[in-house]
Amino acid sequence: MSAATTRSRTPDRLCAEAVDLARAAAEEAAAPGVVGEHAGLVSEGDRVVTHFFECKELGYRGWRWAVTVARASRAKIVTLDEVVLLPGPDALLAPEWVPWSERLRPGDLGPGDLLPTDQDDLRLEPGYTGEEEPPPNSAVSEEMRELAEAEDADVTPGAPAAQPTAPSRGSIASVAEELGMRRARVLSRYGLHSAADRWEEAFGPKTPMAQAAPATCMTCGFLTPIGGSLGQAFGVCANEFSPADGRVVSLAYGCGGHSEAAVMPKPPQPASPVVDETRVDAFPLRPARDSGSVPETGDDETAELGHS
Repeated sequence: MSAATTRSRTPDRLCAEAVDLARAAAEEAAAPGVVGEHAGLVSEGDRVVTHFFECKELGYRGWRWAVTVARASRAKIVTLDEVVLLPGPDALLAPEWVPWSERLRPGDLGPGDLLPTDQDDLRLEPGYTGEEEPPPNSAVSEEMRELAEAEDADVTPGAPAAQPTAPSRGSIASVAEELGMRRARVLSRYGLHSAADRWEEAFGPKTPMAQAAPATCMTCGFLTPIGGSLGQAFGVCANEFSPADGRVVSLAYGCGGHSEAAVMPKPPQPASPVVDETRVDAFPLRPARDSGSVPETGDDETAELGHS
């Protein structure tokens, strides 16, 4: 260990005694009344000492005013070097800065927000490949333009490149757009697996709802199939009473709203009354004389009994 290193461990006496100078410098740099008690010092090197003062400013718990003073060799005057506010061992610090792309979570995107994607995003891959150059025999190609200018061909006014014919007619992009593949980038295999894992975790067979379901979504009438390779394992729920209504669900998912889980029988309906309006039944206003249970007797029989 060198002699210079040994001397730097012991604070310089004059610099260590310059507490008032350090306090005055801290109070000048800080707001009034926020510089607290002297909290120690540390030797920064030969004739260089840093004094610490407590910071009483709200929101800076554990921070300290650090004032560095120095003295030239063989000089007896201590001069001010630097004043700065530094965090102490138990200071209240802000969390480590994280880029916005790593802080963003599903659901954070609101109306009007734009979420850019990286050019080399692992979730995407080119939808089609090829340079945007017309074929050599196209009217808008560079070879045909030079040939037309050399021969002074009598064509429509203007340079070939400025003709109203669509310059992208023979390009890869125009062919892709005509075939319905106008997207410049599509989901890569990584993007497909990432989406599948996310949907499987939210509405998959391992969820409590699916574990208690009477059947899977594969046999449910409310399942709307989707296209592409993801359609082999996922669909969209169209049951308004299901917790997954409008969500992408796994074919192995299920809930109590399955279309065939409990089919309610139709309530019994009473038969409609039958009225025959083509037949008329005649009913007498008075009963017939021979319709009763007692036979009718003549006047002679009743006379013998004393009836008149």
